[in-house]
Amino acid sequence: MGKRRPGTPTLEEVAAHAGVGRGTVSRVVNNEAGVKESTRRVVQQAIAELGYVPNLAARSLAGRRADAVALVMTEPDWRMFAEPFFSEIVTSLGDALTDTGMQLLLTLVRSDTERRRFLEYARGGRVDGVLLMSVHADDPLPDMLAETRLPTVLLGRRSADEHVSYVDADNVGGARSAVAHLLESGRRTIATITGPLDMYVAQCRLRGYREALAQAGLEALPSWVAEGDFTEESGRRAMERLIERHPEIDGVLAASDTTAAGALQALRAAGRRVPEDVAVIGFDDFPLAERTQPRLTTVRQPLEEIGRAMVRLLLEEVEESSVAWRHVILRTELVVRDSA
Repeated sequence: MGKRRPGTPTLEEVAAHAGVGRGTVSRVVNNEAGVKESTRRVVQQAIAELGYVPNLAARSLAGRRADAVALVMTEPDWRMFAEPFFSEIVTSLGDALTDTGMQLLLTLVRSDTERRRFLEYARGGRVDGVLLMSVHADDPLPDMLAETRLPTVLLGRRSADEHVSYVDADNVGGARSAVAHLLESGRRTIATITGPLDMYVAQCRLRGYREALAQAGLEALPSWVAEGDFTEESGRRAMERLIERHPEIDGVLAASDTTAAGALQALRAAGRRVPEDVAVIGFDDFPLAERTQPRLTTVRQPLEEIGRAMVRLLLEEVEESSVAWRHVILRTELVVRDSA
């Protein structure tokens, strides 16, 4: 972390360029008193001309912090930010940071250019750590941040072999319990609408679905699986495809509550009664689940606890940079309402 990248100006080079001492540059960078205004302007000009970026490690050694945490959303599709999950998790993280005195800075990183720009920003000491959410399997940003040794915690993970600290819910167990509930109620032709399968969370929920059917001695037919993207519209379209393929479907696990809401629309349009003809279960337990018709049975993720755990892990890494990365998986709970 303390190594200088080739071509990156040092504090000493800025001092030489401005014709002042290293300590003077340090005081200007840290906005300290005791520097004449004319000298401050000369140093600031030298910083701008050389493109100097203050080093986070040096500031930490001096006991200085930015008192800010970046919440980075890496979802490339703007529509996703309208989904309830994002507002719920931002609220839980903000609540967890309330008493810490740290600011939560929301940042969108959706391209290689934005990744490089954010990395430079973060390395410049403007944030003390990074919280990442909606990370897809091939996203290199967690590894880029790990290489800089900047404290980083993921919401979820990219794979089973994730080597960056993360907090996740038991997505496999949650999906398994949902399908077990459908089986116990007598359903036998059970389909699923997944999330985007380049995300590990969607893969895990699909795995739990398959495991529950296998435990009941049922084969999960490929045609019982329709991929969505966690949105309501994708749930509606996927449900229409499933009804066309298998008119006999009597149960559905949707990978999110918003996806389930879309499935309910498609079932209503097709004249199917819920739960009499088709039982539907969602995932997340957003307030939306109480407002659907009928009210949605769903798998509850402990979002408040997830937010607290993410902040706790991050602050521990900020305080002790040598701490090893850690993985936290929190239990889910099936909440039974009217749709199943």
